Amino acid sequence: MRLLIVGLALWVSAHLFKAVAPDARAALNDRIGAPSKGIFAAILVLSVVLMVAGYRRADFVPIYTPPEWGVHVVDLGMFFAIALFGLGSSKSPLRARMRHPQLWGFTLWAALHLLVNGDLASLVLWGTLLVWALVEMRAINARDGDWTPYRGGTHAGTIRLAVIAAVIYVVVTAVHAWLGVWPFPR
Repeated sequence: MRLLIVGLALWVSAHLFKAVAPDARAALNDRIGAPSKGIFAAILVLSVVLMVAGYRRADFVPIYTPPEWGVHVVDLGMFFAIALFGLGSSKSPLRARMRHPQLWGFTLWAALHLLVNGDLASLVLWGTLLVWALVEMRAINARDGDWTPYRGGTHAGTIRLAVIAAVIYVVVTAVHAWLGVWPFPR
């Protein structure tokens, strides 16, 4: 569990650093330039490795029993989580409807995983990531102020987003199966 917690701490601190300490982040960027982005990228990669290793090694300690119907909600909801995550970079007019679509997709992803995983390690992992995403949105809003919605986009952009989300959904499903976690009802 220690690896999981260290990984989460690195993830949260690396992401929130710019939002809660913009002057320190700017000073670091001024001091070493573009390599500072590489340092943060390396920290984030390390954090993911530690989270995965820590989660896989954690003892199973049941906290609650997930509902049997939860897997159906997750199977449907994950498509929307992936689509929301991609919406922030899309050419879809839907992008103008919400601020932080990537973080909302991340929030949905974490919440869905909490629905079907009732053990302590899952609660620590997905609960922390869910809270982080919500805090990150508030920190960005406080730092950046008012939001200017995206202008533009086409229906073709929305269709492209849906197709890409579907392909990623299939890939994510295949990775889960490869890791030994079948994401569909048996």
